[in-house]
Parts: sequence; C-alpha cells; structure tokens
Amino acid sequence: MKTETSKATIATKVTTADVQESLFNAANFKDFLLRNEQNMLAQTLPEYLALQLKQKHLKRADVVRGSHLDRTYVYQIFSGKKAPSRDKLLAIAFGLQLSDEETLKMLKLSGNLELYVRDKRDAAILFAIQHRKSIDEANDLLDQLGVLPLGVPDE
Repeated sequence: MKTETSKATIATKVTTADVQESLFNAANFKDFLLRNEQNMLAQTLPEYLALQLKQKHLKRADVVRGSHLDRTYVYQIFSGKKAPSRDKLLAIAFGLQLSDEETLKMLKLSGNLELYVRDKRDAAILFAIQHRKSIDEANDLLDQLGVLPLGVPDE
C-alpha cells in the first residue's frame, strides 16, 4: 500500500546559502527580516548552553570535569558574565559531549569561527568530537601535531 505525503507536511531545511540569497534579493532589510525571522539565530550562548545541559542530563560540574576548565570560569560562561574564547568553548563542547553540529552552532552563537577542516588543529578537534573522544584523547591528537591543547588555563 502506497502512502502519500502532502507537500505541506514536508519540511524543507533552509540553508545559510538560501538565507544569504534571500538577503541579496531583498528589496529592503525589513522585508528580509520578516521573511526570514524563523531562520535567524535567536538564542543567546547562555540559553543554548543551558538547553544542552538539560537535554543531555548533565550538570555544570560534569562540564567542568569534562572540559578541564576552572569551575568559576565555566559557571561565568554559563551565566553570561564571561565571553569565552573559541578554545574555551571547544573545551566546553567536550564537557557537554556535543556533536559536531551542536559544536558548530555553539561557535556561531558566540560569534567565533567554525571549525575549519583544512586546518590541521581544527580537523583534529573535529575528528575527536565526531568520534566522541574525551578532551584528553583530543589533546593527545593535538600533542601529536605539536599544537596547543584545549582546556588549559590562560597564562
């Protein structure tokens, strides 16, 4: 028995390229925003981090342990009192056990650059995230490359 799917029920995923094209073709910015409101990033970084904690049934203390970051600093990031560097957020990604997609969204929300697969260090971090490695295992990969590890205190 063949089932029919209504076109109205099929959700299409809007890509960044689609939104960019919409911006380019917009007559004015107000119309662009009205048409693309549902496609814009709406969460703040602290809201996203809190959501991830809840969805993954973790506590901030788990993130501290899994990221190797200072407890007070992690709590300040979660509360929005500190604007973390990209490396600190990547360490938090390990503490939160984020997927690669979740990590990229977190980086976008924070205004940081995404992981770039053509950069050896970024590729090693992305590999570790995709393969559900711990931060220690990621740092072993980074050590093999002779580059800075994640989750270390600022000097």
